[in-house]
Amino acid sequence: MLRRPPNLMRGDQIGILSTARAIDKNELHFALDLIQSWGLIPVLGQSIGVRDNQFAGNDEWRAKDLQEMLDNPVIKAIFCARGGYGTVRIMDYLDFSRFTQNPKWIVGYSDVTILHAHINNYLGIQTLHATMPINYQSNTSESLNSLKKSLFGEGTIYQFDSHNLNRKGAVQGEILGGNLSILYSILGTKSGFNPDNKILFIEDLDEYLYHIDRMMMALKRAGKLSKLKALVVGAMSDMNDNTIPFGQSAEEIISAHCAEYNYPICFHAPIGHVNNNLSIQCGAEYALTIDNHQCKMQLLA
Repeated sequence: MLRRPPNLMRGDQIGILSTARAIDKNELHFALDLIQSWGLIPVLGQSIGVRDNQFAGNDEWRAKDLQEMLDNPVIKAIFCARGGYGTVRIMDYLDFSRFTQNPKWIVGYSDVTILHAHINNYLGIQTLHATMPINYQSNTSESLNSLKKSLFGEGTIYQFDSHNLNRKGAVQGEILGGNLSILYSILGTKSGFNPDNKILFIEDLDEYLYHIDRMMMALKRAGKLSKLKALVVGAMSDMNDNTIPFGQSAEEIISAHCAEYNYPICFHAPIGHVNNNLSIQCGAEYALTIDNHQCKMQLLA
């Protein structure tokens, strides 16, 4: 199990910044009110309200903003305000040496997956795959409560309906993963991931079905699917197809690529680009149970 950052306490300061796409402060009013209602003090980074084409400032600006939050001992967690694209562009500017001495929760999903993979696999520190401030107003109460519980150190148990493609089983293990497109894009890089003997979770948004097939082929050929303890497939939202159909849904594509393996698999987990986006502590131990009626995920430590 990886090192777990300290639980938050009322009165803690938390940083909010964008490592990727631009976002204005007026898009954060609901999130700021909610965070303050939890007894936390939000501190906006210098990337909020800054625009360089689609990005929240140029690469150096965004990296400097994140670096200052990583190094500041008063900041007890860092919330990525939104995703989009761009986090990969700042990774090689960052120095995590002070962060490893004073770990704090890094919170986000989608494009933020590269931070989860790098921090989990190379620094040995847990991170929080969870909804982001731009989404709070549309999130369900269950999603927001799961974020709050994770931050304050309360246990989480998730139960959701079974799916006809599920493969039954019960396992315990460390969990890691995130956005499939990002995991695919970091194969063979120094931010890559090692899911051997772990529970891998994936999700994605607005991809063509043949892209899903291409990415699953790449993970398979890279040996990333053969030694899993289990696979959890979150939301595969707003998938696209060509005029001539691919012939399978995203879930069917994923199932087919894992057919030769015998580990448990569950589909339609409430993780990813959906309003009910539940928090997952990457690098923590979970118990996963899949039966004919439901799936259950329980944080163990």
